[in-house]
This record gives sequence, structure tokens and C-alpha cells, in this order.
Amino acid sequence: MKLEGGDDLEDDFVPDDLVALSESEGEGEGANNGEFIAGEGCEDEEDSTDLAPQAAKKRKRREREKEKKAKKRRLAESVPSVDLALAVKAPGELAQYLSSMQHKTFPNLSELEIGDLAIPVPSITDTTSWTGPRTLDHLVDFIVEVLPSLRTRLSQKSKANGSPTLLFIAGAALRVADITRVLKNKALRGEKGGEVAKLFSKHIKLADHVTYLKQTRVGAAVGTPGRIGKLLCETDALTISALSHIILDTSFRDAKNRTLFDIPETRNEVFKTVLGSEVLKAIQAGKVQVVLF
Repeated sequence: MKLEGGDDLEDDFVPDDLVALSESEGEGEGANNGEFIAGEGCEDEEDSTDLAPQAAKKRKRREREKEKKAKKRRLAESVPSVDLALAVKAPGELAQYLSSMQHKTFPNLSELEIGDLAIPVPSITDTTSWTGPRTLDHLVDFIVEVLPSLRTRLSQKSKANGSPTLLFIAGAALRVADITRVLKNKALRGEKGGEVAKLFSKHIKLADHVTYLKQTRVGAAVGTPGRIGKLLCETDALTISALSHIILDTSFRDAKNRTLFDIPETRNEVFKTVLGSEVLKAIQAGKVQVVLF
């Protein structure tokens, strides 16, 4: 992996409506001021004075409406929706599903070329023994019962900086933050386990993550495919030397009822960058297990 430096752009940056609104209103205010200076007479002064409180009230009302919409959006995103139809399948069926997703990511490749990218059935963990809910409230129990070797490794001190034993891939920054909190549970990390890295592009520059990873012994790295993919492909801060498991957050549906692989950009980042050449080689060699949660 090459160290080429990070970009300052956020992968999933969303323009701030309030900022845009305040800018446009600022322009309007500038125009009104210009008219007031150019105007003459007491009537013009009275008109401008009357308009100022109205504009302020209108601005405050719009800001309140924006805030209400933002609260509704956050509430919707915080309510988990789970699709168990995929994750509960046997490894053979999951291998076929992952292959179909690779076809969508690489539509111009031949069957032979897609076959070279295939994730082997033995490298997909069989989780059919788990009959409980696949929600974050049960993630710790899921790992303890279904992935005991991962639980053991998470409780051990990392040997090198930026070398996690687990990559947990989720589709959005808010989901990443929620998963990170769960993985910090001492039932998994014990007293000696490595740190849990939270990796997404929203408000955090790639260079900042590079610095953090180079200075920190990480047991688990949770992130969006865009950010983890960049760290794997464009820097040497995140390595796979200790990697044993990759968990794909496929059961969770967002507020728009989309899974990790329903969003083309997210799906493509998973297969083009996260499961890129070096990681794919490790998976195909049986060194890394893929888990669909």
C-alpha cells in the first residue's frame, strides 16, 4: 500500500442548508442596505426600519423549521431496521450473493474474470447457528457465541500500530459511531484489548486518521467503505498484517430502507477498495474470514 497523502474532501459531505440559507439572506440584507443609503427622506427610513424585524422573524422561523427537519432525520436514522433474509443464509448462498454484487460493481468483466475475484465459500463464516436478533443490542453476544476466536483476539493487545484484527464495514457515519460504542464493551476488549478506531470522512480529514492510526494500537476498525478503502489503498497507516475478520453490516437498513449493498457508490467502494487486491488475496488464502451481520 502506498502513502500518497490524504485528501481534504469528505466522501459523504452534505451541504449545510443553514449555512446556505444564511448566505443568501446576507446577500438580501446587503441589497436592502444599499437601497437605504441611496434613498432619501424619512419615509425610506421608516420602511427599512419596518422591514428589519420582519426579515429577522422570517429567518428565525426558517431556522426553526430546518432544525425540526434535522431532528426528524436523526430520529429516523436512530431507529434500526433489520433485514435478516440475507445474513441468515448458509455460506454457499452468501458466496453466490457476493458474486452477484461483484457483477454489478464490475459489469464489463467476463465470467472468468469475476471468478478470479470470487470470495471462496470456506472464507465465509457460517452464522446460521445464531437465532437471535441481528441488532447492535445483541452484537456482543453474537461475537462471543458465533466468533469466539475473534472475541479472543479483540481482548489481546495489538502488536503493531494501525493493524486491527477486525474491520467492521458500515454504510454511514452515524451507524459507524453506534457500532464503535458497542465494540468498546469490556466483554469483548477485556482490560488489554486494543483501541476501537472510528473511521469515516464526515468532519475528519484523511490525514488526521493517518496520524491517529500510526500512533495507536487498534484492535478493531469500524468505518465506511469510502474511508477505510482510502486508508487501505492510498496510505500505509492501516495494515492487514493482523487482520482475521471482516464484518459486513448487511442486515441494517437506513432511513431510506437501503442496505450496505443497495447504494451503488457504497457497494462499489466495498469491492473495489476494501476488498481490493491485498485483502482479497488474504481472504482467498484463508487468512481472513468474511462475516455478514
